[in-house]
Amino acid sequence: MAIAFVFPGQGSQAVGMGKQLAEQFAAARAVFEEVDAALSQKLSKLMWEGPEDQLTLTENAQPALMAVSLAVMRVLEAEHGITVANTARFVAGHSLGEYSALCAAGTFSIADTARLLKIRGRAMQAATPVGMGAMAAILGLDFATVAAAAAEGAQGEVCQAANDNSDGQVVISGNKAAVERASEIAKGKGAKRAVMLPVSAPFHCALMKPAADAMAEALGKVEMKPPAVPLVANVKAATLTDPAAIRASLVEQVTGTVRWRECVAFMAGEGVTSFVEIGAGKVLTGLAKKNAPGATALAIGTPDDVAAAAASLKG
Repeated sequence: MAIAFVFPGQGSQAVGMGKQLAEQFAAARAVFEEVDAALSQKLSKLMWEGPEDQLTLTENAQPALMAVSLAVMRVLEAEHGITVANTARFVAGHSLGEYSALCAAGTFSIADTARLLKIRGRAMQAATPVGMGAMAAILGLDFATVAAAAAEGAQGEVCQAANDNSDGQVVISGNKAAVERASEIAKGKGAKRAVMLPVSAPFHCALMKPAADAMAEALGKVEMKPPAVPLVANVKAATLTDPAAIRASLVEQVTGTVRWRECVAFMAGEGVTSFVEIGAGKVLTGLAKKNAPGATALAIGTPDDVAAAAASLKG
C-alpha cells in the first residue's frame, strides 16, 4: 500500500482546532508553543477561543492551519513512530498546505514555516484593495471549459482559473467584475452553479504579483533542505526535491493555478492507493475520493483520528 500525506489549505480552519491534541499530547503542545514564539503572538489562544473573524484573517489562518497539521505529525511520530520518511511516498498540500507538507518533510523548520506563512498571508491580503477582487466556484464544468469562460470574461481585466480541485469543481479568481462576467458565461456553457466565495482577496491570480515578489524575498532568506520524500507541487502536478526548484514553485504558486486534480491523479498514477489528510477538516479527503476513485482516503485531525489511523498506517 503506497501512501501520500496531504495537507489542507485555507477554508479548513475552525475555532477549537488542535485544542484536544494540545491537551492530550506534549508533542502537540510543543508545536503550538513554537509557533506562538516564532510569531510573538498567542496564535494558539486565538485558534482555541476565537473570535472566528480574527482566526479567518488570512495572516492568522495560514500559520494556524500549518500548526495543526504539524501537531498531528509530531503526535504520530512521538506516539506511534510514524514519520513522513518511513510512511509516505509523497507529500502534497493545497496552496498554503504546500508549506505544511514541506515542513513535515523537513524542508523548513516549524518556526520558519510559521513566519513565512504570516508574511504570505499579509502579502496576499495587501496585494489588492478590499473589494476589488473576488473568487467564485464554478460547479459542473471541466477545467478547460472554465478556463475558457474566465479568459472570455476578463475583457482586459484579470480573471483566471485559480484552483482545479476536481472535475466539476473549479475556482476562478480576479477582478470582481471580471469574475462576475465569467460566472455568467460559465452558466451559459452549462455550469450547474457559480458561487461567489467569502474570501478576503483574489488568490492564485495575476493580481497577487506583489505577494509573489514578497515571497521570493522571504524564501530567499530561509534555509531549505531537500524533503524526506518528493513534494508533488501545486503548479507542476509533478515531483520536486531540489530546494531551489521548490522555492521557485512556491513563488509561482502565489499567482498560478493550484492543479490539485492533476496532483492527485499523478500520485494515483504513481501507485498511491491511500491519501491521508493531516490537519484540520476533511476537504482533501473528499477531493481524493473524487479524483482517485479507487483509492482510500482518511483525515487525521483529532486524538481519536490518530488512534484510529495509527494501526492502518503502520500496516
